[in-house]
Amino acid sequence: MQDVIRLLPESLANQIAAGEVVQRPASVVKELVENAIDAGSKSIVLKVKDAGKTLVQVIDNGCGMSETDVRMSFERHATSKIKQSDDLFNISTFGFRGEALASIAAVAQVSVKTKREEDELGTLVEIEGSEIKNQEPIQTKNGTTFSVKNLFFNVPARRKFLKSNPVELKHIIDEFQRVALANPEISMTMISDDKELYNLRAGNLAKRIVQMFGRSYQEQLYPCQEDLDVIKVKGYIGKPESAKKTRGEQFFFVNGRYIKHSALNHAIMTAYDGILPDNTYPFYLLYIECDPADVDVNVHPTKTEVKFTDERTTYAIVSAAVKQALASYGITPSIDFGIDVNFAKDRATNSIPSSMTPPSEDQLTSNIPDIPNVSSNGTFTNASSNESSLDDFSINVPFENNENNSDDVVKVSSRINSWNNPAQDDAPSDFSSWAPMDNSPSSNDFSSIENDESESTITFSSRANDLTETAANTPKDDSFPSDNIIPIQIHHKYIMYQVKSGLMLMDQEAAHERILYEKFLNQMENSTGVSQQLLFPKKVVLNLSDFAIFTEYIAEISALGFGFELGDNQTVLIKGVPTLIQDNDEQEIIEELIEQLKFNKEELRISANENIARSLAKRASIKSGQILEIPEMKSMIEQLFSCSSPNYTPDGKKTVVLMDYAQIEGLFNLR
Repeated sequence: MQDVIRLLPESLANQIAAGEVVQRPASVVKELVENAIDAGSKSIVLKVKDAGKTLVQVIDNGCGMSETDVRMSFERHATSKIKQSDDLFNISTFGFRGEALASIAAVAQVSVKTKREEDELGTLVEIEGSEIKNQEPIQTKNGTTFSVKNLFFNVPARRKFLKSNPVELKHIIDEFQRVALANPEISMTMISDDKELYNLRAGNLAKRIVQMFGRSYQEQLYPCQEDLDVIKVKGYIGKPESAKKTRGEQFFFVNGRYIKHSALNHAIMTAYDGILPDNTYPFYLLYIECDPADVDVNVHPTKTEVKFTDERTTYAIVSAAVKQALASYGITPSIDFGIDVNFAKDRATNSIPSSMTPPSEDQLTSNIPDIPNVSSNGTFTNASSNESSLDDFSINVPFENNENNSDDVVKVSSRINSWNNPAQDDAPSDFSSWAPMDNSPSSNDFSSIENDESESTITFSSRANDLTETAANTPKDDSFPSDNIIPIQIHHKYIMYQVKSGLMLMDQEAAHERILYEKFLNQMENSTGVSQQLLFPKKVVLNLSDFAIFTEYIAEISALGFGFELGDNQTVLIKGVPTLIQDNDEQEIIEELIEQLKFNKEELRISANENIARSLAKRASIKSGQILEIPEMKSMIEQLFSCSSPNYTPDGKKTVVLMDYAQIEGLFNLR
């Protein structure tokens, strides 16, 4: 039998290595721009065409390379940054592995022009698929110009999996922004398809932020700084009121390198705890400077994830720096000096709301909640504190139509024991007081009454009793839900409804999300979205990344009923919104829609229509805490069980829970 293990050709090995380093055009941009910074450049120009698929060109005025160095730079593991293993733990440059240029040259057509200041002539090298096609001396200016053309030209499968131009351009913009924010002392320009997107002059960090994100940020930033022996933190954080519904403006830099770090992000969000609007994300840009030996940057192929030798200390210092910056400008949550210290510690780990404090002994004995009344309108109301709320309460239960006694109700009267003394004298000695009062309706008001020696069971006739436990058998006719069964809203979050086998509990937000999802999906597939025109069009300004996402889904968004015009400088003029959306804040709608689109795109592999439908349904659904009228609750029940998959939201969360009669009896130990 012949040997089967063989050494791969160098060109094929480079293509395999390129799979880790070069994932998309943005990967090429990152590597080339970082190389330009390592070369000591003071001015960098980035040019892309077709979102980097056709051309990525980086022009710098750095130190340049010699004829030998430019040739060696395309060899695998050839680098000027490290010489021995100890250097891996003292890295102060962006590149150090010596893999990037070899990987790029393996899957693209690369041209390099470079010249050092002391040389009379520069050098031109042209490489195609790891094969050197040409090398010659040329007349060129000081610095280096890298041109990468036709990315993945020799790997059609990889090129086929590239996303649309708006998406790929968004990733390039993200990389450009990160490098530009990390190096405000360098002049940087970005040009896409001959259109200048950024022209950033050298300056301090504050000026760079304003140049990149707009003049409005000039009034939205607080400086943040903490200088310690082991670590230094400096940068800017955003005012709580300027927090956005979308992520993307949160930046960490460790020794000048952009990183992603969930623990440090949590540290900042903890510092903002109690002062941020719900579901918003503050702006922050923080530089962390520490000994290179205390941080490992060689744990991820793209070097965007790092490990600190002392994660706990770094977390605490970052959180304290942000809290101090907020407090110095009078932005801080109120402090409860009566809070138990041990309880506060638990709160930090379990995310208990900051306003929650342990009940005192006096509170346990005096602050007894009112007993709710369930009225015929289907909502809970608290008994007045001036009345004997702990002595008597009544439950009004409506019955079927009765011509003679339309206002009759069953009133259940009871004495409620005190919490502090369950055996007090005025407690009932038996359960006779729980029986219906003498003035209850006659038997003609009931559809069925079954009596035995021990108990009475009252069953109300209703067409809603046709509802079974499974969605497959749920009635779809116009008689559901029945007018005779009144749904009840619990804590403005859940809807309780009686069914044949027991009761149904519905999450109003999840149910409405499922309803809207199927409606939006149908509208996009059939282009039947209905728009309500705005009296005054709303102008929304997006950053370049969000604008790229928005334009990618422009056809699907229009099919839902949105009417808008795209203007200059990433502006969107909203002229109409779908009739299914009741929110009046059009900017918030667009921002949250884009945030959901980004999340779904990163986490899920779904079609454009499904992504839009999911995103907008989650944004536009009725939220917990919203009071619903009885007709609204009935309509929601009917619409939910008209859906193709009523039991779950699009992302798999339950919409309804059914509790059968046996389970209810089990709660009272009756079985």
